[in-house]
Amino acid sequence: MIGADGQLGSDLCRVIAPEEIIPLTIKELDITSREAVHTIVKKYQPGIVINTAAFHHVDKCEDEVETAFNVNAVGVKYVAEACREHGVVLVQISTDYVFDGEKETPYVETDIPNPRSVYAASKLAGEQCAKYMLDKYFIVRSSGLYGAAGCMGKGGSNFVKNMIARAKQEPFLKIVTDKMVSPTYTMDLAEKINELMRTERYGTYHVVNHGSCSWHDFARKIFDLLGRTVEVHKVTGQNYKTPAKRPKYSVLKNAELEKIGLDDMRSWQEALEAYLIAKGYLEL
Repeated sequence: MIGADGQLGSDLCRVIAPEEIIPLTIKELDITSREAVHTIVKKYQPGIVINTAAFHHVDKCEDEVETAFNVNAVGVKYVAEACREHGVVLVQISTDYVFDGEKETPYVETDIPNPRSVYAASKLAGEQCAKYMLDKYFIVRSSGLYGAAGCMGKGGSNFVKNMIARAKQEPFLKIVTDKMVSPTYTMDLAEKINELMRTERYGTYHVVNHGSCSWHDFARKIFDLLGRTVEVHKVTGQNYKTPAKRPKYSVLKNAELEKIGLDDMRSWQEALEAYLIAKGYLEL
């Protein structure tokens, strides 16, 4: 597995049996090096490669375009090349950001992507590399990820940890209410990837916890579960201008999982509670 020390990678290392996984961090494999990728795949001859490596910092991608495409697209091409050469299945992790956010109902796998940022475009390019080079692949899109390890691209933080930390320092929080998301616990995502990749039902899948909410509603639920009184004020995206444009509606539906009888993902509220317990924020 590539990107073993990331937010999702860390949870994949927990759910996949130790004897079945070779965890590789960025120190052990730089996917922007074609030679390094081919050498590693040839050395280990895996049955499946899971690629969770990515340049995740959405706003930095706007300035660091070459880096974004080198990691999120060219690097995926190198991995797909090596997988094709050695007959290996690729699991490529993608994102809800490949969609423009103009839809008002949950995006399904057959909806046409329309990226609105460099990050989104680079991730979609990575998807296309996997698709045109391989017959046996899983492209997994998810949304609003948070997990025990935190996101490396965000200094090991995530939305939940950030809200809890900010509430200790600020008299009130201002959180956007006009951007919708499907919050997803990376442990749930990891468990479903582990199950899905053993099916040989190749293709593109959305994997999210059920339901949707605004970022404001998500923050409000965090503090409700913790039993804390925190002022969370509603603001719109117009109050927070960012270099990269983000989809205003980023909700995904697990349509393909449902078709193959594997959509038993729990609700985002249940998953959030499980995360808070796992992190020690909340007692059983």
